[in-house]
Amino acid sequence: MPPAPAVPPDHTPRIQPMRWWHVDEVVRLDRELFAADAWAPELFWAELTTAGRSYWVAEDAGRVRGFAGLAVSGPDADVQTVGVDAAVQGRGVGRSLMSTLIDAAAGQGATRLMLEVREDAVPARRLYESLGFTVLGRRRGYYADDVTAVLMRLDVRAR
Repeated sequence: MPPAPAVPPDHTPRIQPMRWWHVDEVVRLDRELFAADAWAPELFWAELTTAGRSYWVAEDAGRVRGFAGLAVSGPDADVQTVGVDAAVQGRGVGRSLMSTLIDAAAGQGATRLMLEVREDAVPARRLYESLGFTVLGRRRGYYADDVTAVLMRLDVRAR
């Protein structure tokens, strides 16, 4: 695949529902971002067809620049995954994807939104805190490379 074209610094990709034709690019980006913790393609396919699951992509000029997934069950919702292309990190793509997840959770009746984030993913943790997430606890050695997961929660009603 040719290298991704440069993204102007003032440009934010468009957020839209993830469709089957996005899966290959999402898998590629997931592997680039998360290596050992990346999802198998079959998992993305299964998630797209599972009730209570919703996925979005940030797309620009036909390229997936980010993705995010949500699971909702009654009052509880979980961020399944979030990933943003390194070329557009720090430009609001992650915030746009997270805002989409929060709005979707609220729209489906969830009152709590949970997520797990790597303890060493400081920019992501700062983003989540700026959106109102608070730390609930930690899971030591949660990730494949023995990094701790930080558990965070957002009261969707308070947003």
